[in-house]
Amino acid sequence: MFAKRTDLALEAHEIWRESAEKISRLSGVKSSKRRVEGYPVTTVEILDGSGADALGKPVGHYITIDLSGFRDRKPGFFDRAARAVGKELKNMIPETGGALVIGLGNDAMTPDAIGPLALKHILITRHLISNMPGQFAGFRQTAVFQTGVSGVTGIESAEVVKGLIERIQPAVVIAIDALASRRRARLCNTIQIADTGILPGSGVGNHRAALDQASMGVPVIAVGVPTVIDAATLAADLLEESGYLVNQNNQANQTDIISDDLREHHDGLMVTPKEIDAQVRDLSKVIGYGINWCLQDLEIPDMAELLS
Repeated sequence: MFAKRTDLALEAHEIWRESAEKISRLSGVKSSKRRVEGYPVTTVEILDGSGADALGKPVGHYITIDLSGFRDRKPGFFDRAARAVGKELKNMIPETGGALVIGLGNDAMTPDAIGPLALKHILITRHLISNMPGQFAGFRQTAVFQTGVSGVTGIESAEVVKGLIERIQPAVVIAIDALASRRRARLCNTIQIADTGILPGSGVGNHRAALDQASMGVPVIAVGVPTVIDAATLAADLLEESGYLVNQNNQANQTDIISDDLREHHDGLMVTPKEIDAQVRDLSKVIGYGINWCLQDLEIPDMAELLS
């Protein structure tokens, strides 16, 4: 059976249900839907090892915010999106203590630049609180760092982040990275927030050392945006949507054959939206402002004034 690539727990749950037309509840996994600031939000909670094995994700909470309506530009669309991200983050992080925000990825490659670009919209306060504690006493200590990629720096992101944690001792790490989706409609339209940490490079199948609580010693919250889709996975979904099968009585169908052939000869081929530049800019700003809303006692207009 062809294995579809995705970093979204929501989609991993979908794939499990599709694998054998399963309609029963998956043991060890709980899913729920609601709306936050007008945007649909799906929570997938992996409760134990059986759920983790079934979905191929660590035990924890995975929250997916559907920002499809963001493109409609209805009144308050940006402020509501940022608050939705901030509210979900606030439920995951410690109530007190400093935060270290990590931008993972390569700012020279647009689909991988979501992390570095988001850092440009973060209110950095650690140095201000240290130098002028009276004036900035009401702010939460926040520092940011762009790790770069090991192919350029020669240093694993996990090594750098571990050293920073030991030095500045934050209460939480928030790591921002690009992800891969299995659905075209979710590319640059969703944000996943997870309390399980992150594997840098997972979006393009280039797994590096994990950033999680076990390895870092503090909670690591992952914020990810799917910006690419694996070409073989895209081919499989397109063929399935069209119902293109060689023989419905044959366990090996044309979808698997074509997709496996694409994986074998073109592994590493990724597809991204043609509007990727504008979409990455938009979502990096949403994430940055959402993190500010979560950490600081400020509303969106106040953040814009301070960042300007």
